Amino acid sequence: MKMLKRAEVTLELEFGKEIDYQNCTNAEKEFITVLAAIYAIRYLTGGSAVGLNFPVGDQNVSMLSNAPPLDVLRSELARMLESLKGTYVERV
Repeated sequence: MKMLKRAEVTLELEFGKEIDYQNCTNAEKEFITVLAAIYAIRYLTGGSAVGLNFPVGDQNVSMLSNAPPLDVLRSELARMLESLKGTYVERV
């Protein structure tokens, strides 16, 4: 929940408006979800991941082995942000 809230605040700062991640557009929800996933992966791989790799019998288990690569998530996030911003035309 903390990472979802951080992602929500990031999107709010980007658009300069109040956003509720429980009651927002599908595009905004997707952006918040992907950004929260990036936050979670960064947190888990940043030295606080004690206990995520452990042996089970003669096998080793890694909880992060199925996590998506960060560069893929970052490029998806950038694409979504561009789409969310859309084209803004101001009258002079």
